[in-house]
Amino acid sequence: MREMLNRFAAEYSAVEHKLKGLEDDQSSIHYPTVFLFVGDEARQAIEPMMRSNELKWDNNAGVIYLHISSGENTASRGTGLLAGSGKLGKQDSVDHDRRLPKIWHAALTNLVLDQSDKKSIRKKIGKSFYEGGGHLSLLNQTLRQASDAIADYGRLYASFDRLHLAVITRVDDPMNVLIPEVSLLAQSIFQQMFKSVQMDLYTLISEREQTETFGYSGAAGISFLRELEGMQQQDYSFSAKLQVTGDGLAIPVEHNHAPLFDLVYLLSDRNERGMTTSHGMQDNYEIICRILLLKNRKRKEVIDQSDSGSYNNSSFRNSLVAESGRQGYVSAGLATVMRPTYSIALTVLYHVFDHIAARLQRTPELGSKEKLAYFGLDAASMEARVNQTVPGEEKLADMAGLLTSGIRYDQLRRMTLREAEGALFGDGCDGFFHKHFVEMADIRLSEMNAAEEMRLTVSRHMKEQPHICFYQVSEWTDENAEGNVVSAIRSRMRDLAREITMAGEELAVIREMRVEDLKFQRLPFMDKQNLRAFIRTFFDTVYRQQWQLFRLETELALYRRLIIELELLHERFHLRVLQMNGLEFELKEAALTSIRLADDYIGQNVFDYYERVTHGVMLELEEKRGASFLFEERFIGNVTELLGQGEERLIERLIEVCRKQILRAEPFHQPFEEELLLRANVSVAYTNRKALSRGELFERLYRTLEDQASINIRLLDYTHEHRYEEKYLLGDLESEFIRYALSVDVKTRIYKLGCVHEKRSSGVEKLNLMGGFHMEDLMYYRNGKVYYETYLQNGYELHALEPILLPPLR
Repeated sequence: MREMLNRFAAEYSAVEHKLKGLEDDQSSIHYPTVFLFVGDEARQAIEPMMRSNELKWDNNAGVIYLHISSGENTASRGTGLLAGSGKLGKQDSVDHDRRLPKIWHAALTNLVLDQSDKKSIRKKIGKSFYEGGGHLSLLNQTLRQASDAIADYGRLYASFDRLHLAVITRVDDPMNVLIPEVSLLAQSIFQQMFKSVQMDLYTLISEREQTETFGYSGAAGISFLRELEGMQQQDYSFSAKLQVTGDGLAIPVEHNHAPLFDLVYLLSDRNERGMTTSHGMQDNYEIICRILLLKNRKRKEVIDQSDSGSYNNSSFRNSLVAESGRQGYVSAGLATVMRPTYSIALTVLYHVFDHIAARLQRTPELGSKEKLAYFGLDAASMEARVNQTVPGEEKLADMAGLLTSGIRYDQLRRMTLREAEGALFGDGCDGFFHKHFVEMADIRLSEMNAAEEMRLTVSRHMKEQPHICFYQVSEWTDENAEGNVVSAIRSRMRDLAREITMAGEELAVIREMRVEDLKFQRLPFMDKQNLRAFIRTFFDTVYRQQWQLFRLETELALYRRLIIELELLHERFHLRVLQMNGLEFELKEAALTSIRLADDYIGQNVFDYYERVTHGVMLELEEKRGASFLFEERFIGNVTELLGQGEERLIERLIEVCRKQILRAEPFHQPFEEELLLRANVSVAYTNRKALSRGELFERLYRTLEDQASINIRLLDYTHEHRYEEKYLLGDLESEFIRYALSVDVKTRIYKLGCVHEKRSSGVEKLNLMGGFHMEDLMYYRNGKVYYETYLQNGYELHALEPILLPPLR
């Protein structure tokens, strides 16, 4: 059950977020952009970033994705990437119909002789890159093909003057030893088409404990960070014959006296508080995409005409330079606040269930007779049963054929009717009655299936009267409930018992009457005729009374049998009520738990608000289609039958109704901010003091965004003296919340706050940038340095560079 609920909520959440994202006003990037993923580990970032850009950038089809790998385990599941097959420059297109960009995959196969040799793998990769195998030539071909492909998408960009090159790698991936070569080669080739290439490095750091690579992973990460420290020095220079012509001629690529990258971003899966980020590396993939958008978005007129604190890359970079001239590094944090669709799905499911249960529990105004008739226990039905069980009184006429003893009427005159019966028939009358009435009734009773008969009767009436279901049946058969049929039947049984006693006593009195006191026509001197007249009157007086008494006894016997079946019926239908109560508890608990797990600001009043919205939608649908439309077979159908098949069957049908009928209604498609305001201000009673005012809601939302956008890097001192921050909201500049956020703390804030204007119905985001820290400020650097030094002392060759060319270990 819980798996089914979780699946429903997750699927609705994913679809809704995607649809809302597609409804958002997508941004455009201004200049061409290339994502260059270096290393096998970086492969994991490709597909998530492609999907993110597809959703957020309207010209995402022109983005180029390059992946440089060793060719080992590089097949990307779900993206269409192919593993390296010894060829370089494999172009893999993904979903052409959806206009997704292409992936250029360069598999440097045979680059490493033995990757299991961790002692020297980084050094071997660095050395073998320049040696045989044609790596440089094939890498040149791939980069030039990708460069040519950019020209095909020229119409998608506002300008072709500059290219943004984002280099992405994992800190502990051995292939990042080639970052200078790959980055500068790519830059040099792209510069042949563009006036300038702005190149940034995004280094992903995993601080989770890695059992198999414990220690070595930290040592490898520090080796790259030490090399990176050298690359970012103001006097960094590099020269190597990296460009290769079609004829195999090598051309030097040079970089002189400047940091290699414009900015270096370090992004960890633990934030500055030391806590694991919500979605691990996925958060960092989103951050990279937002940073690229911030640096390279196409300006909109509303932005140009407003004071929204737009991003300036040169100003930001200059703010990171220490007095010594040393360039600081950058990290970031991202908060995304969207409608709580997961909680909404479960909440709506519960309220639809609650609405249906309330409809089923509506008890029609029926009297005792109508209720008894529903079970086939009314007077007419019981009389029919008695008639079917007890042979008719016409059978009494057959008693006239019984043989008499030959006694004369005059001899009977002074006898009682009991004595006269014995004198005339002996025990023949009693035997006849027993055989032809009692035994026949017993046979018919034994053949009667009271349980099946009552089930069929109730089932037929349920179909004929769909407004009556197991709730009413359970209540009407509950002896403790007001107006129940069990009490009515017991009352009838008590009446029958009294009638039987009275009839028995009356019959006893009759039998003690004298023959001469019995009223019938007597003729003088006509003994035989008088005897026959007596016998007829005797049967009509005594055995008709006996027959009527037997009918009463049979009716009582039928009631005794049927009341047992009625109690069993109550157990059966009460079980359905208990099932519904259990389902109600499960659905409500699932909804409330999901709301509790959400943040206070995003889960505010979800339960109360969507109770009103759901019931409003249900009532509107009932007005259009009829009050009982949900119980038609094409919607939910017969709830009793579904419960009999298992509770999951009812939930399945309920989920389908929610998906197709309820969640598609207009009230579920409000813009994020409007929906949040409606929940905060309209959904609860005026007397509910827990409801947030609009100002309080905005304040909490603002603070929560700030809290969730904590920087994804752990520093020894996060208030270090070189800390510089800029923060940007991504949302509708004209919305009330964005206007509030830009104005709050405006006189006291010590950081720059801006806005990336996007018409959004799906939510709001906040991107925090923090820079100015250095390698020695990193907790990762401090912890990993011990492993790095230990591995070096034990003969591990962690660099391709000569030790003298490395910067000092801080």
